[in-house]
Amino acid sequence: MKPAIECISSTCEAARVSPSANTEGHIHSIETCGTVDGPGLRYVLFLSGCPLRCLYCHNPDAQGRPRGKVVSVEDTLKDVLKYKNFIKNGGLTISGGEPLMQPEFVKAMFRGAKKNGIHTTLDTSGYLGAKASDELLELTDLILLDIKSWNPVTYKKTTGVYVEPTLRFAKRLSDIGKSVWIRFVLVPGLTDAESNIEGIAKFVSTLGNVDRIEILPFHKMGEHKYEELGIPYELSLTPTPTPAKIERAKQIFAQYGLTAHS
Repeated sequence: MKPAIECISSTCEAARVSPSANTEGHIHSIETCGTVDGPGLRYVLFLSGCPLRCLYCHNPDAQGRPRGKVVSVEDTLKDVLKYKNFIKNGGLTISGGEPLMQPEFVKAMFRGAKKNGIHTTLDTSGYLGAKASDELLELTDLILLDIKSWNPVTYKKTTGVYVEPTLRFAKRLSDIGKSVWIRFVLVPGLTDAESNIEGIAKFVSTLGNVDRIEILPFHKMGEHKYEELGIPYELSLTPTPTPAKIERAKQIFAQYGLTAHS
């Protein structure tokens, strides 16, 4: 039998989870009223662990192997359900770090969320897309897929890894018709070459499952974390992109019949 969760508020009267409720995960942090990681108001669960080393990462303390606070699916789902009335027009987003470093935890969380009528979103670089089982994807309503660069040299410089796994994952998602939002961080002097943006736009135009494209202007909100960790911040002198730069990036996407938002 599938055990019922003991409800801790009126919002979870029918809450149930699967036998994998005892699955544990390493979390980095939680945002209970997120507005930028998927549609509507969302409970955003940031997991610990990431194989990438993005130069502009705002959670450098989540890089490397999963570590930090260990939680169970059951306890975490109980906390999500406290906010069910607030996120009823939004849902649950699992981000990171890279959530696909903990695919079983993600799958169990999404299974519990879906049983309670909660929309599910996975925020991923796609680098570990091969770890996303068909079952996990079936439980995922939306994927926020970060394509950080098109040029392989720029991608490697930006992230420390290779772009091909992300592109394979994007094609897989297109083949199964899984709803995707594409996200691209515009970094002056790093990812803003027009040929680089055009490569992404051309590739995205071949996909049949993209519901939204977001150009995310580079910012340095996480710079203080590098100072606290004693890690050099290589983009300390990099400015935020100008409105003209952002508009030009949108124009390049438009050349391929795509509407990009910022």
